[in-house]
Amino acid sequence: MKHEKYIQRCLELAKKGIGTTRPNPSVGAVIVHNDVIIGEGYTNPYGGPHAEVNAISSVKNESLLKEATIYVTLEPCSHFGKTPPCADLIVEKQLKRVVIGCVDTNSLVAGKGIERLKKAGCEVIVGVLEEKCFEHHKRFFTVQNKKRPYIILKWAETKDGYVAPLEKEAQKPVWISNEYSQQLVHKWRAEEHAILVGTNTVIADNPSLTVRSWSGLNPIRVVIDKSLRIPNTATVLDGKVKTIVLTEKSKEDSEGICYEQIDFEKEIVQQIIEMLQKHKIQSVIIEGGAQTLQSFINANLWDEARVFVGNSKFKNGVKAPLLNVGATSEEKIDKDILKIYRND
Repeated sequence: MKHEKYIQRCLELAKKGIGTTRPNPSVGAVIVHNDVIIGEGYTNPYGGPHAEVNAISSVKNESLLKEATIYVTLEPCSHFGKTPPCADLIVEKQLKRVVIGCVDTNSLVAGKGIERLKKAGCEVIVGVLEEKCFEHHKRFFTVQNKKRPYIILKWAETKDGYVAPLEKEAQKPVWISNEYSQQLVHKWRAEEHAILVGTNTVIADNPSLTVRSWSGLNPIRVVIDKSLRIPNTATVLDGKVKTIVLTEKSKEDSEGICYEQIDFEKEIVQQIIEMLQKHKIQSVIIEGGAQTLQSFINANLWDEARVFVGNSKFKNGVKAPLLNVGATSEEKIDKDILKIYRND
């Protein structure tokens, strides 16, 4: 139980780095001496120190390290990247024990960090809160193991299963979810690398697809626009946030906007995935519309779906996408219900 307590603290710290460390994982680290935390850290934005380095640097009395245990959510790296190997630093500082949440599946590490620590005489314990650590590092592991971004589907639907009315008066969203749910969506945007929508969503709602009700980085905007129907006055084409437009037309890039050609006569979902990989995108949240969302469901290319069920009814309109799995969890957000689905 003691090990679990400290790995849980590592996870709390690691969450602070989500959305800033890519392509590195956001790791949390805690250093404990005689059951007292003497150092903590999490991964800096890319290019900066890793969690283990920050935790070790935070220890005021370095002489205690030789009798201390370091806890980490992920196996310490054993290779040189932008920074030196963390496993080497742990050996250099002579920490006696290393407790690891989960093994790094990156082929550059994949047990080599553990091997390095054991050879140096460290006691190594692996697999503490392993499932929680895998869940936290899901984006990193998906890129490593599936060679594609982590894909999140998100939409809001009415009690009677519609995502939009058939007609509306103004070019702005018709809100189904409440203000608390909407703020949560902005938090999610800050955590993911990119956000993707289809042409009809942009034309109907003129969204900005940015983080406004939360602090954090704006995701890269990815817009499907087969025939370049989206007007130049649309907010997504303002150049203020990096935007990738997927189209069948040939068009030169402009400031902040990259045009990528795909073949709309062929299955487009796999082409979209390949384009996201080309731009080294680690995770994407797909926010609509219904046709775009359903195409990813039909292709079985999704990892998680986050569905708000609002408190209103439309009686008719655009039907919500259909998933072929049951919800793994539900929670109330005021009068909304948030359902989480996982494609295991």
